[in-house]
Amino acid sequence: MPVSRQKPESEDPTAPAQIARILESPSYRRVDDDPDLLKRDELRPARLQLEYLKPDLLMRDWGVHATIVVFGGTRILEPAAACEKLARAKAALEAAPGDTTLERAVQVAERVVAKSRYYEEARELGRLVARGAGGPGDRRLLVVTGGGPGIMEAANRGAYDEGAPSIGLNITLPHEQFPNPYITPELCFQFRYFALRKMHFLLRARALVAFPGGYGTLDELFDALCLVQTRKIDPLPIVLVGEEFWRGVLDAERLAAEGVIDPEDVELFWYAETAQEAWDGILAWYKNRGEPLVVRANRATDEERR
Repeated sequence: MPVSRQKPESEDPTAPAQIARILESPSYRRVDDDPDLLKRDELRPARLQLEYLKPDLLMRDWGVHATIVVFGGTRILEPAAACEKLARAKAALEAAPGDTTLERAVQVAERVVAKSRYYEEARELGRLVARGAGGPGDRRLLVVTGGGPGIMEAANRGAYDEGAPSIGLNITLPHEQFPNPYITPELCFQFRYFALRKMHFLLRARALVAFPGGYGTLDELFDALCLVQTRKIDPLPIVLVGEEFWRGVLDAERLAAEGVIDPEDVELFWYAETAQEAWDGILAWYKNRGEPLVVRANRATDEERR
């Protein structure tokens, strides 16, 4: 084949410097080695496609065919951490009695302590999924979370307790964010786009379990409810853990009474108080349909392709 050589300085003293400038120019980068190009607004369609493909391909490589999706608040801490935060809030208020901001901080911290039991329930759910999937070596059914702290950490941690892999779908935010330490490293993904992240939550979902949370949790929950309601995806179990909390946040009966949803839409989800109750309900849902929770590999692949 033809031999390519750099023009020697003996032939043109300016050649080496000129070649160096050419090699260093962004235009000379190959497109598959040019991150600056990929960041341009015009390349958004390519980024969207790649953000779909990368997690999908890697999960296929791992043999992940189905998931139990766990949503919940980042601010719901494990009991010890919640109690420590409450103690600090009380100490601050004692140092400045009558401060209304500090009084509210104590009230909020007390509510977080009360909800810290959900951290333990989410952790137990992670354990139950790991055991129910066929053991730590069975990758067909895994827990998937948003990869952050709080309830997400707890669910990943439960799988970790059992030696089972689990998935985390992190999102890039304006403030610095770290994945929780209990996600399987090869299954922790970082997303730029919320839309693609939510798509991956549901692509392999066999059930969705929502613990108390804020706007992010509500966004993910309502996305799933809307897709099931409009028949864009097949029905699946949607379990809201903590009935008192959820009835205060989502009044589906009121929506039906106002005529903005159908009465049958109230039945798209149900409540549970514990991880065991949620897991038993999911198993019963599939048993009543005569359908296995852990699907065959070829069937899962067909469903993902739709």
